[in-house]
Amino acid sequence: MEAIFTPVIILVVTGLISSIVLVVAAKFMAVKVDQKQLDLREALPGANCGACGFAGCDEYAAKLAAGEAEANQCVPGGAAVAQRIGEILGVAVDNVEAQCAVVQCNGCSSATDTVMDYQGPKTCAACATFFQGSGACKFGCMGYGDCVAACQYNAIDLVNGVAQVDRTLCVGCGMCAKACPHGLIAMVSVSKTVAVLCSNKDKGAISRKVCKNSCIGCKKCERSCPSGAIKVTDNLARIDYSLCTNCNTCVEQCPTGAIHTSAC
Repeated sequence: MEAIFTPVIILVVTGLISSIVLVVAAKFMAVKVDQKQLDLREALPGANCGACGFAGCDEYAAKLAAGEAEANQCVPGGAAVAQRIGEILGVAVDNVEAQCAVVQCNGCSSATDTVMDYQGPKTCAACATFFQGSGACKFGCMGYGDCVAACQYNAIDLVNGVAQVDRTLCVGCGMCAKACPHGLIAMVSVSKTVAVLCSNKDKGAISRKVCKNSCIGCKKCERSCPSGAIKVTDNLARIDYSLCTNCNTCVEQCPTGAIHTSAC
């Protein structure tokens, strides 16, 4: 019997000693938890989109707890999240300006053509490695939906070969903009309803040949804008939203329909 109990006793004693060592080690080596940081992380939506300027929600929460970030930097969370962060930090919070994604291309299937029978992986990133895509317009939407796959809110879809945003679902996280290899998607305040749906920088005669909806750089919008909010640079109209008043004059003056209202 002694031969049986001796190993059992040794095993039990060894287990008890190991347990004590682990408990002591856990106590002295434990990383102190910042409850404020945990509360801040719980208040964030968890999109990890980077719209706040940090790598994700974890880093943003850490920066907030350390006093190195503002409470209104979470665009997807909007005013509700900013208010909750302000309550946790005990600070007043400025208003968060809601944003929406705008696809700066209107090269739908009826306005432009493809010039290459692309047989590779059906992604924009892969297609972009072949002469900037298979479409006639080298600046346009390639229509394989990398932005659609990146959106966590189902706010963007492909319509007639071009990505389009549902502004009622878009939270302005910017994930679609990061996924677009042509850089066609911009984040714009939802209060601004006018946008240039073109990114073609070629001269008008060239851009018009590849897309019927292209900006031709005629500057009619620039000359007619009462607030000086739109300028043509590199043959392409661009809007300064800090000056834009949504008067729609540029929309009315554009001869090709490259400028639209309620774009996002």
